[in-house]
Amino acid sequence: MTFSLFILGTRGIPAQHGGFETFADELALYLSKRDWNVNVYCQIDNANSSPLEQYHDINLINIKTKNDSALNTMVFDLKASIDAMNKSGILLTLGYNTAIFNIFNRIKGQTNIINMDGIEWHRAKWSKKAKAWFWLNEKLGSLIGNHLVADHPLIKRHLERNVKGDKITMIPYGSHAILYAPDACLANYDIEANGYSMIIARPEPENSILEIVKAFSSKKRNHRLMVLGNFSDSHSYHNAVKAAASDEVFFPGAIYDKDTLSALRFHSRLYIHGHTVGGTNPSLVEALGAGSAILAHDNGFNRWVADDAAIYFSDVSSCSNCFDQLLNDNSIVSSLKQNSRNRHTQHFTWEKILGEYEQLLLKHYPKEK
Repeated sequence: MTFSLFILGTRGIPAQHGGFETFADELALYLSKRDWNVNVYCQIDNANSSPLEQYHDINLINIKTKNDSALNTMVFDLKASIDAMNKSGILLTLGYNTAIFNIFNRIKGQTNIINMDGIEWHRAKWSKKAKAWFWLNEKLGSLIGNHLVADHPLIKRHLERNVKGDKITMIPYGSHAILYAPDACLANYDIEANGYSMIIARPEPENSILEIVKAFSSKKRNHRLMVLGNFSDSHSYHNAVKAAASDEVFFPGAIYDKDTLSALRFHSRLYIHGHTVGGTNPSLVEALGAGSAILAHDNGFNRWVADDAAIYFSDVSSCSNCFDQLLNDNSIVSSLKQNSRNRHTQHFTWEKILGEYEQLLLKHYPKEK
């Protein structure tokens, strides 16, 4: 018997955007090698007249939109849900932001597993209308999905307010182990191995960028802090972060090249993770895979993921004290790096994560009538 999977909810593969696209890419490749018939819905700009229809052995179902604005992405999700009504197999929807559209698939009697992502409506960046939309779709997704995936134990606990626990399976995010990375790219940023630490995050208040930069800049460190992300001169929070930065902090912009990011993580002294909202954050898991020593915001999400691979801070003062310790004590950094390797190997390899997804899909695969 050939099993068929249809992946909805992402912008598509090959991965060019965020964590869900990377996950869809990894899962599709993994299952196609195990003789699954894998199909991925892809959002294509109208200007792209000849999009890919096949990626390795994976079928790409292209739906064109005017652009990738929030509204057009919603239109894409709607069209994908309607098109999927005509498919036979099992559906996997990544994210619940437009879960209301999955009602069509439920009415049709299709099996749809929904990865419920983080608690999107908790994020401070959204307007009241956007938060209401996400809250509504979280509720609807919990009810409409035949089964739910939570990427973190705290997300599972949160979802249990809406549905019974046996409707939810906890499977976190994964990453590849980085055991070696060439250091040639470091010269492009005027840095040396172990002579810099780094942040990779959207520059938003919930990611503690300002607190981290203030803490680092509170004294001379004889060390560089690399803050990756898109900063705009017209954004007040972005300007506040830059204004707080000492001359040892630099902002190279967003970097998307995977090999460059791998090398930067691998050769950094610290990876600093200030996220306060969400489940298993891909960037934190990737830091574990790179064997990074981690300085993380102290909350339940980060503590479960990083465990003993991190030192934790709660405010500017405690973060500054952590920098004092971690930038001067090589033994602690070495221990954290080894703990990262162990934590990643035990819990977050792609082989383990993708295998758990396959077993879940097989368990819920619709029976032949």
